[in-house]
Amino acid sequence: MKFSIISIFPDIIKNFAEYGLVAKAIEKGIIQLDTFDLRTFTRDKHKKVDDRPFGGGAGMVMKPEPLFNAIDHISKRDGGKVILFSAYGNLLNQKKLKELSEEPHLICICGRYEGVDQRVIDQLVDEEISIGEYVLMGGEVAAEVLIEGVGRMLSGVVGNPESLATDSFFFPDQYAFPQYTQPREIKGLTVPDVLLSGNHSEIESWRKQNQKKREKS
Repeated sequence: MKFSIISIFPDIIKNFAEYGLVAKAIEKGIIQLDTFDLRTFTRDKHKKVDDRPFGGGAGMVMKPEPLFNAIDHISKRDGGKVILFSAYGNLLNQKKLKELSEEPHLICICGRYEGVDQRVIDQLVDEEISIGEYVLMGGEVAAEVLIEGVGRMLSGVVGNPESLATDSFFFPDQYAFPQYTQPREIKGLTVPDVLLSGNHSEIESWRKQNQKKREKS
């Protein structure tokens, strides 16, 4: 699967991709990750990517020309579904991650400032996505969330497929529970005896009784 990330800070994405399972997936060729510096698609000597909004208002708006140029350059080669990270987009969840993992190519726009010129959204963007009901300084963190979330849905990225089979957000009948590992005792705190018993039915019963509840605002 291919990700093309458009950003004015592409090194944020490049550095992120050097670690963990994402880095291994790129090394294996399961994920292809390309970053594009939006400033290289400008046509003025100052490489300007933002300007004041028509009609007045606070802050700056990302100019349409560089984004039209960038997306035209990327999609000419491979096509792709264009995503804009926006506080007003559809909320990202596990179902959406699974859906996006079936796309061969995602072109992701990392917004900044007060937003993106509406003409880009109207003409080029297939879907606006938000990772939460809050505002960030830019879309790079959202892009990293998307890459990780979608990436772990791809075959061969997660070492143990059972990890996916027990994703509580993806499978409603699954649940989380307290987890323990070595040592058996630390600072006077011990592991529950039932987890050391080897009795799988009792362990399963204990886990259900002690399942964690997801907090809702």
